[in-house]
Amino acid sequence: MAAEQRLEGKVALVTGAASGIGLACAERYKREGAIVCGSDLNDSDNPAFDHFQTLDVRDGEAQRDWVAAVVAKFGRADIIVTAAGVGDAGPLHMVEEEGWDRVIDINLKGTMLSVKAVLPQMMEQRSGSIITVASVEGLEGCEGGSSYNASKGAVVLLTKNVAIDYAKMGIRCNAICPGFIDTPLLRSVMDMEGMEGFRASVQAQHKGGRLGEPEEIAGAAYFLASEDSSFVTGQALAVDGGYTAGHSHGLVEMMGLG
Repeated sequence: MAAEQRLEGKVALVTGAASGIGLACAERYKREGAIVCGSDLNDSDNPAFDHFQTLDVRDGEAQRDWVAAVVAKFGRADIIVTAAGVGDAGPLHMVEEEGWDRVIDINLKGTMLSVKAVLPQMMEQRSGSIITVASVEGLEGCEGGSSYNASKGAVVLLTKNVAIDYAKMGIRCNAICPGFIDTPLLRSVMDMEGMEGFRASVQAQHKGGRLGEPEEIAGAAYFLASEDSSFVTGQALAVDGGYTAGHSHGLVEMMGLG
């Protein structure tokens, strides 16, 4: 089998697939030979998709119907990437209860419902790779991100529990924890008036001095879907340009590096 077709015959489901990280994962899987099935609140006619369904990840029945349609059409479900998510900002005393609920419902409950919907088929197959999309903000705190941090930290631990509970059925579960990735969602925040200093600071904390690209997250999602990661489960993989490696304060530049 050619290297570029190493997922040939695999059926991959991707939530939040109409843009950003989800779309990049779908396109990478398609290039690797997978049958790609997407879902999103927004419709998509992208040629990467063999099947696409508009749905809200908070709707468990819609998620189950989507998986059932995929299995009815293609016979199996080998991979799922839970890329649907939303952001929010504010220290806790400024967070409205409605906003908190929305972030937790989409990022955490939506992830749970996506995974729960696909598990029966993977259990029947006794195989599958579940890839949740968490965040570096699920690994460590970030100022002003209380609700988002809480949701993504919970996704990391949910991922570990799924990995433990279903390993003997041949199902692996891992989280990707992206750094700040240049997606439409992030640009909608970074491009706001007065955010220039914030953007510069964020870029500086990625040790290469830049934001990540969705395709770089898709590369990690490909690895976790492939047999190259057959002994990897229960992990939270930071794909973050060194953001979580530690702090830098300009000392090495003073010593002539960089």
